[in-house]
Amino acid sequence: MAAGGGGPKDSTGKSTSITTTPKTKKPTTQNTNGHHHPCRLQNLTEIITLTATAAAAAHSFLSKNDLHLLPSQSLSLESSLSSTSLSLSKLLSHLHPTLTPTTSPLPPSPPPPIWFHKFLSSPSPNFVETLHISKPSFSLLLRLLKPSLSTLSPIPPNYALAATLFRLAHGASYSAVGRRFGLDSSSICRSFYVVCKAINDNLGHLFEFRSDIQRIVVGFGWISLPNCCGVLGFDRFKVSGNLLGENGSVLVQALVDSEGRFLDVSAGWPSTMSPETIFRNSELFSGVENGDLLNGPCFELGDGNSIPRYILGDSCFPLLPWILTPFSDKASLKSYEQAFNSAHNRGMELVDTAFGRIRSQWRILSKEWKEECIEYFPYVIVTCCLLHNFLVKCSEPLPDINVGYSRDNDELPVYEGEVDERAWRIRKTLASYLSRVSQSR
Repeated sequence: MAAGGGGPKDSTGKSTSITTTPKTKKPTTQNTNGHHHPCRLQNLTEIITLTATAAAAAHSFLSKNDLHLLPSQSLSLESSLSSTSLSLSKLLSHLHPTLTPTTSPLPPSPPPPIWFHKFLSSPSPNFVETLHISKPSFSLLLRLLKPSLSTLSPIPPNYALAATLFRLAHGASYSAVGRRFGLDSSSICRSFYVVCKAINDNLGHLFEFRSDIQRIVVGFGWISLPNCCGVLGFDRFKVSGNLLGENGSVLVQALVDSEGRFLDVSAGWPSTMSPETIFRNSELFSGVENGDLLNGPCFELGDGNSIPRYILGDSCFPLLPWILTPFSDKASLKSYEQAFNSAHNRGMELVDTAFGRIRSQWRILSKEWKEECIEYFPYVIVTCCLLHNFLVKCSEPLPDINVGYSRDNDELPVYEGEVDERAWRIRKTLASYLSRVSQSR
């Protein structure tokens, strides 16, 4: 038996051979080194370039026609276009690591015309919509501040003031403001704080608690709060980072009059401090305790009783002879206590309104402040309060805040210390008077 081959046989018993054809590989879109295929890479580059060209054209169109838009609209569009351009640049640099700005196929952004120059040259520049102040009031404010702005040369004083108001009004970044005023970010930053300081230095007299107390007392008399000299409350302004703890913020203590003007502002307190501690460390507290403030005559109530000058305070404050807080046990309040709390609530609404209006008028306050700039934040807050008073003085229309604004004060602890007996008697006397007045209506 012959040794034979072991190959397969056909039906006749003869050996057959099998041939195989090697499989062909499908073309890949990547080279062996992991890079994109040249054709696909070229197509992607062309698409990115075309998209970037369209974004640059849109940005150019926006720069030429932004006066037809509201500032908030143009800022939003500008931010979106800038983000798109930045993303495309990053994508292109990832695809072509060797590209430099001079060899990049992305079109350079054309220098925009100076927006503020166009604004001033327009037939009827809308100062109220753009700077949140009328043209006559802007001119008056410029005259008051101009001597203090000479250090900003060669930046014109009207440019510096307008740039600051624009940033305060819209919360715009330094770069966004700089593009509109033809200045770099560092110049805008410097002029912003110089103008804020000038406002603090030149308009500080508009905090009139020391200078116009009689007007203040008369104003509260018209809303049935005899001998009242103000309403005291807190508001908080958010700060990024963990410097002030989780959900950190800056607390601002403010005293307002019956017209919603700020009479005294103490800003920059960390939210880690208690309201009572802030209150007792404020100049308002020391001024009253030393006898420099609220030292006027008592008011005769007509029933043989009289009350000294006082201010209304939130429940986070201690009850003192000169700061009257609401009755706390709401479940079992007597009728005169309810009358006092009702009048007290109306008074505290003045604080709500004042803080709400500066947030609406100067939207920089509604943004979260950067932790690294926290030392300047109190200046900015006081600046906005003084500008608010300035606009009230100029009889400017104030923003409507009937949109559900309320102070974020639920977390402020209620004062639970000892009760001052004299203060308790004064509050009860005033409460009885307010109850009689409400019943006679």
